[in-house]
Amino acid sequence: MTMNLKYILLSAFVLTFTVLQAQKTTRVNAVKADNYGVIYTLPKTSFEITLLVKKSSYKRGDFYPYAQRYLGIDNPVTEERVVHTLEGVSMVNKGIPDKNNSFMVQFQPKSFEPFVYLREDGLIVSINADPVPESTEKIVLPEGETPPVDPRRFLSQETLMAGSVAKQAELVARQIFDLRRSRTDILTGEAESMPPDGNAYKVVMDEINLQEQALTSLFVGSLQTEYFVRTYTVVPDAEDIDKMVLARFSEKLGPVEADDLAGEPLLLSLQNKTETVPLELSESDLKRLDTKLNEGLVYNIPGKAILTVEFRNNTVLNKETDVVQYGSQDVLTRKMFDNMKLPIQVFFYPELGAIKQIIQ
Repeated sequence: MTMNLKYILLSAFVLTFTVLQAQKTTRVNAVKADNYGVIYTLPKTSFEITLLVKKSSYKRGDFYPYAQRYLGIDNPVTEERVVHTLEGVSMVNKGIPDKNNSFMVQFQPKSFEPFVYLREDGLIVSINADPVPESTEKIVLPEGETPPVDPRRFLSQETLMAGSVAKQAELVARQIFDLRRSRTDILTGEAESMPPDGNAYKVVMDEINLQEQALTSLFVGSLQTEYFVRTYTVVPDAEDIDKMVLARFSEKLGPVEADDLAGEPLLLSLQNKTETVPLELSESDLKRLDTKLNEGLVYNIPGKAILTVEFRNNTVLNKETDVVQYGSQDVLTRKMFDNMKLPIQVFFYPELGAIKQIIQ
């Protein structure tokens, strides 16, 4: 498996499942005191880039100098160290309020009890309709590994009373071979006292395996692993991003800040894939457009982009995504909301400020 493919596969298990989650929203009624208008905000795009990191802590055993002599182990842990590895990278498209894009949607005084649902941050969710729960991706960390038990609880009295480390190592090695011999005798049915049934057999074999693994760790060493995540937020502007240093990564330290040269860089690029058609508008056209924006319901039409993250010359994330800053805006005219008997219902993608569905 190439390194490039390895990282792509690893990144797939960072986000493990999707759930429906209701964002906290507030219903705002269009009332006479506010001239039947409701102020709302459209979002701009931000990206939350999450690194999944594995931390491996290696601990040497007390008898590591004797690993080869007594057990034939050539590569025991000889120094205690911590190693971080980048296991996956994921991205979430997150809309944040754009203070430069707040508008008022205004209804006719005789329209049928109009209302708007807004998120706590002011982003628009729906008009004349209850909001639909949004789907969100949940990060579930893989389970780490810990040494099973303290191996010293299995040391014999003779071992504890031995006068030197070399003698202790010799006695523990004999104990390991005795455990292996006992397991072989049970497997071949030659043990003097065989377990009476299947449950007893499992208990005995599990205990033998546990003791052997624990005692062997005194020679080969032990490994403890744990996983954690680190998230970085990027808010693009209207320009492409070309290999911006998102963060750095060190095997010794794990994720570090972008200006910390102790780590190697993770490079983020964002390439606009939206086709733009230049428009030449006259002064009168610009005035009509401005009037349209001021009187109707303004919404976003996001653009498309490719987001990539590279590490050690390998692409660890490559994803097509929506970017509000690369798109445009349009308007639903005010008269669409004038039907008193069948009020129009509008549902939005709150993270994008784009229309999801219109029901008339």
